[in-house]
Amino acid sequence: MDNREILYSVIVPLYNEESVIQETYSRLKRVMETTRGSYELIFVNDGSRDRTLDLARTIRSRDNRVKLLSFSRNFGHQVAITAGMDYSSGKAVVVIDADLQDPPEVILKMIEKWKQGYDVVYGRRLARRGETCFKKITAKLFYRILKNMADVDLPVDAGDFRLIDRRVCDALKSIPERNRYVRGLIGWLGFKQTGVDFIREKRFAGETKYPTQKMIRFAADAVASFSYKPLSMATYVGAIVAVSSLAYLILLLWEKLFSGAAPGWTLIVALSLLLNGLMFICLGIIGEYVGRIYDEAKGRPLYIISEKDGF
Repeated sequence: MDNREILYSVIVPLYNEESVIQETYSRLKRVMETTRGSYELIFVNDGSRDRTLDLARTIRSRDNRVKLLSFSRNFGHQVAITAGMDYSSGKAVVVIDADLQDPPEVILKMIEKWKQGYDVVYGRRLARRGETCFKKITAKLFYRILKNMADVDLPVDAGDFRLIDRRVCDALKSIPERNRYVRGLIGWLGFKQTGVDFIREKRFAGETKYPTQKMIRFAADAVASFSYKPLSMATYVGAIVAVSSLAYLILLLWEKLFSGAAPGWTLIVALSLLLNGLMFICLGIIGEYVGRIYDEAKGRPLYIISEKDGF
């Protein structure tokens, strides 16, 4: 099939998905067959350590609509999405995770919206089944805090599960950022956007690829990529601390001159620790932004491909 004839590209990042990849392929194939349009399934193996790559090769050998990219190591979920977009050929590009928490059947609703003239159709989660209360609460807070802090309009409760038009994909490919928050970059691009609601299901099999540590890192990338407010907050905290310290110093001098009282060592040590803690927090915030500048300055490629099949 000529790549120019492909109507839909479906990008599926893979990281240790041996227990779910066959079911994911079967459901995606069943859904995409109902569209009656030409399509390609792009599996992006992000340095999996289990049998994911072998299983993906087997699926590829049986279906020429499946294409395979494999990284030389684990470069991260957002980079895997980016690589899939770089190699996609469809007029509409869909991103969906392999864990089947985002139902493939929702793609049909996205296609309907795309045919109505929308350039970006994102999935909006009405509920999240099978997740802990901690995950649900922190996710809800994250989306709303980011929306209030970001300099662009980002939809709440919307992940990477979405459909984008070819011209949006091409525009996204021109953005060379290293610390990528793809859904934020798509929001920054603009274009005509809308959402479709769905219920997020329990993970079909396997374990989450975003434990608490990775979620914190992901949130930091999102905030640092789309808001300067943390830097402003550091400035405000510094100003407040400076004014408060000056006021306290005047108070101490007043008490020493007119009452002879002197503050206890416990109070002085406590205040010193507090001020040092605030200072290091502010330095850490500044360091996050400086680190991103350093990453951009190095100019390394986003990913290295060790295997490519079907392109």
